[in-house]
Amino acid sequence: MAMDGAGKSAGVRGRANYAVAWETSRGRLHPENESATRTPFQRDRDRIIHSTAFRRLKQKTQVFVAHEGDHYRTRLTHSLEVAQIARTGARILGLDEDLTETLALAHDLGHPPFGHAGERALNVCMKAFGGFDHNAQALRLVTKLEERYPQFDGLNLTWETLEGLVKHNGPLLREGRTLADLPGYIGEYDALHPLELDSYASLEAQMAALSDDIAYNNHDIDDGLHAGLFTLEELAGRSALVAETLAHCRSDYPSLAGSRLVAEVVRRLIGVWMDDLMAQTQRNLADVAPQSAGDARAAGRPLVAFSPEMQARDQDLRAFLTERMYRHYKVNRMMSQAQRVVAALFELFLLEPETLPPEWYGRAKGQEQGKKARLVCDYISGMTDSFALEEHRRLFNLERWI
Repeated sequence: MAMDGAGKSAGVRGRANYAVAWETSRGRLHPENESATRTPFQRDRDRIIHSTAFRRLKQKTQVFVAHEGDHYRTRLTHSLEVAQIARTGARILGLDEDLTETLALAHDLGHPPFGHAGERALNVCMKAFGGFDHNAQALRLVTKLEERYPQFDGLNLTWETLEGLVKHNGPLLREGRTLADLPGYIGEYDALHPLELDSYASLEAQMAALSDDIAYNNHDIDDGLHAGLFTLEELAGRSALVAETLAHCRSDYPSLAGSRLVAEVVRRLIGVWMDDLMAQTQRNLADVAPQSAGDARAAGRPLVAFSPEMQARDQDLRAFLTERMYRHYKVNRMMSQAQRVVAALFELFLLEPETLPPEWYGRAKGQEQGKKARLVCDYISGMTDSFALEEHRRLFNLERWI
């Protein structure tokens, strides 16, 4: 789907005037010399890819705990799929592809082991100490916890990347919310480096957020079918979108079956979602006619969006996946075990911080309870699924001592 010449920045081929321009980036909290070979957003992307937190995503749960099988998505493979979809959309819309890709790769950095079950467990454990939120943890990771540079903590990412990381799902200060209502670290960092929490993020961040929706809807279909939690026919019986796509596939390839049929259905579904997203977004852009990235942020609504028709179809699909996959008893059992593992580790480390590894114990020693709890939370949230399970075995499996 090609765009016409309207809205392009003079002298910059393919970039729209509502895109974020790397040349006018608001820079980094800690000033650095610019690279002679990479834009600021390319450097941000590379810093994300080389970070410890990004590598750990390879063994963090998407839906199925990582050890359940080699072919199920993890947070890492999911992030790569989001980045591919997001970069395609950014190119069609004339956005900055590198910033869009960076945000797609970084959007899940703050997730703890065991996916949303791990997040729920940590939030309960941290209830008296400010709670746990994976978006706030992602900001904490890239601005504080990563230790890779001699001059500063974190990765020292650009303002535009940090803004998009925190606000990719929309403004944080809306509907009467104040900084006191937000996860503590977001307000703490915003006081140091304001991220304009009352406005929408860039179109690049919006593109990354909607690409996340496309990716997880479709790879959850793929993983659910692979796990035998439901059949294509059962899914088509509840989702008109899937039914239409399946019918087209069978019309084009009458003998197609098994994994090839599933792959073709999922591939086409991604295309249907993407075509709808591009068409509706271009209608929104024509309606608002933003002349700069600032105009897009100030539009008062997200401009990268699905059509109302697609949103309605999406609700049918999510209702089916919630019933037949996310709340399937096998998934519930995995998540129940995961929450107990996280809760047990947290309780032990908080009560007996001397059981933490030496570098973490050194940080926790002598701290008041709230800071100690946050350090324990940082340690657990950084774990992969397999490491968390192994830590639990090391600390609670008495058979090792018999």
